[in-house]
Amino acid sequence: MGRPIRIVIAKPGLDGHDRGAKIVARSLRDAGMEVIYTGLHQTPEQVVATVVQEDADAVGLSILSGAHMTLVPRIIELLGAEGANDTLVIVGGTIRADDADALRAMGVAAVYTPGAPVDDMVSFLEGAVTA
Repeated sequence: MGRPIRIVIAKPGLDGHDRGAKIVARSLRDAGMEVIYTGLHQTPEQVVATVVQEDADAVGLSILSGAHMTLVPRIIELLGAEGANDTLVIVGGTIRADDADALRAMGVAAVYTPGAPVDDMVSFLEGAVTA
């Protein structure tokens, strides 16, 4: 790949806690990726519009509110409608194991829970996006 990986880090829904998302965004930036952080309280439509506008390779969704089983399917649906279904989707947050399996089944490439090493995310993105 001739350019750095472009990733949108988004906080969809009403979740008001973004410390983890900012740490991940900074770590990915420090690893050489271009990071676009959307800020808090984004609708699925706003997240997808940013992904499309920024021509992102990936989108990282940070959801601590428990609304991941509502928000993620909607974002995946909208990505498909915009012709951006090749965008890699990763999700981080407080997610039960059975929900993580369901998210992967609907197309989420990776699920990270609190405390996951950021180096694992970097390695995963480098392997998945350049492959």
